[in-house]
This record gives sequence, C-alpha cells and structure tokens, in this order.
Amino acid sequence: MKRKPSTEATAAWIRLMRVQSRVLDAVEQDLKKAGFPPLAWYDALLELSRAPSGEMRPVELEKQMLIPQYSTSRLIDRLVDEGLAARRECKIDKRGQFVEITEAGRELQKKMWNAYSAAIEKYVGSKLSDTDAVKLCGLLDRLGCSCEDIKAVAAREGVPAR
Repeated sequence: MKRKPSTEATAAWIRLMRVQSRVLDAVEQDLKKAGFPPLAWYDALLELSRAPSGEMRPVELEKQMLIPQYSTSRLIDRLVDEGLAARRECKIDKRGQFVEITEAGRELQKKMWNAYSAAIEKYVGSKLSDTDAVKLCGLLDRLGCSCEDIKAVAAREGVPAR
C-alpha cells in the first residue's frame, strides 16, 4: 500500500465502527428487555424465511447473515432446540443438510420485528430525516453496501428490511 488513509478517512472509519457497535448493542438491549433472543436469531430466521422453501444449507445461511456469526452451527443448534428451525438431510448429497424454518420460527421472527423496527426508529429513524437516510445509503453504497439491494429484496418478498 503506497498511500495511507487521510486523517479524515481514519476519523470516518472510527465513527463508523463506533456507531455500528453502539447501535447494535442498544438494539440487542431493547430486544432483551422485550423478552426476545439475540438479534442473530432474528437475522437467521429472516434469512431462512426469505429462502426458497424456507430452507438453506448452513454455509449459505452464514454467508447471508448481516451480523458476524462465527458459530453458525451453535446458533442453528439453539434454533433447532427451541423448535424454530429443523435440520433436514439433503436427498441428493447424503452428507449435506438443510436448515428449515418452522412455523414457530416464522411467528417469532414476525414478533421480533415489532421490537426490532421500534429500535431502528429509535436509534436511526428519529435521528435522520428520510433525505439524510438516503444520503447515508448513498455514502455506504460507495463503501460496498447496497441499500438498494436490501430494499429491492424486501419489496419483492414483502419482508421487512433489516
């Protein structure tokens, strides 16, 4: 690397990391206060609900999750133990498996969305105008996060965006 980041780019990076950490922590606390499991559960259930037939291979689920998930298999174990997901053997590849969302998983994901959406409004929506939010999405798009992709998937599938 020939060029070092500017002071301004470094300051932007620090703010981005701090705000992500603080907002995620606050959302986690709001979900906990509402009696819900961690945000990773919502994220996994949402991805499963969006998948064709409500099922995915574990590796696909890990790739789709927005929250870093280093222990996807433990998360899947917990979802299965709670009856929110089920494991199913792949008929073509007997060594492979699918994780499938259950009706209870769909119900929990929808209930969690009420608390999650309130937290999004509290920590982001109430602090940014819609115009500012669009500008922020544009800036984040330049860093490789496409808000348009998220909105398009949500609109197409009738599922709330994260």
